[in-house]
Amino acid sequence: MKIHHLNCGSVRTIDATYDGPAPAPAVNHCLLVEIDRGGLVLVETGLGLGDVRDPEGTLGADWVAMAAPVLDEAETAVRQVARLGYDPADVRHILVTHLDVDHCGGLPDFPDARVHVLADELAAARAEAPSRRYRPSRWAHEPHWVAYDTDAPTRTQAAEDWFGFASYRPYGLPPEFRLVPLGGHTAGHTGIAVHRGDRWLLHCGDAYYYHRELGETKEAHPLLDVVQTSSEVHRDLRLGTQARLRELVREHADEVEVFSAHDPWEFARFSPTAGAASAPQGA
Repeated sequence: MKIHHLNCGSVRTIDATYDGPAPAPAVNHCLLVEIDRGGLVLVETGLGLGDVRDPEGTLGADWVAMAAPVLDEAETAVRQVARLGYDPADVRHILVTHLDVDHCGGLPDFPDARVHVLADELAAARAEAPSRRYRPSRWAHEPHWVAYDTDAPTRTQAAEDWFGFASYRPYGLPPEFRLVPLGGHTAGHTGIAVHRGDRWLLHCGDAYYYHRELGETKEAHPLLDVVQTSSEVHRDLRLGTQARLRELVREHADEVEVFSAHDPWEFARFSPTAGAASAPQGA
């Protein structure tokens, strides 16, 4: 199984809180996974073609002013998939951590893919859109939703233990993929775990924003923390999720590597050409 780490949407440049890493644009960290059977799997989509071409119409003027996106068509997932030599039509599955405006902008670029999401997240997006958080243009093409009800799982959708977290196997995908609910940021926020052969990768979405939040001495980023706290739906649940992630890093760092959606220094660990100095996990 081959995994590509993609930045699908650079946004505002930020500083680190300590000496070392140079300032860098925050990213939208996505994964493109080539599986043995069944085509390609995209984890998150970042910003899409519609966002680049009509940012205020799709993203909203307030979000554009806050995030200052670069809006480079070359950074969209569909263009990067093609540049890697794949047919975008071969993206059969998309797994999203949640449906915030910057995490699912590329859904319309892959209209035939199955989109895996927690049921609570899909329900919240449908109920609240249009809003600063949820933009109905993302699903105007009526995606092939595959929703997971964590409150009433079926026999074929039962939760399985994953390093002490509940997890769900996405339909139609091999056991190397798991949805790992990480609550607090949105109504149905989930992490996405992918086993790369030697260890697990856990895409934590917006469960945290800055790698030093998972260190033994938690350190928030002053700018990213404003974004994080202003967008949370359940503060205690979000903080509890971060505490459990710190424990996961502390006890299973040799088996699981975690990263969040927007930290550019984490992204640089996987993409040496990203232009930011690498930062150790949890450092």
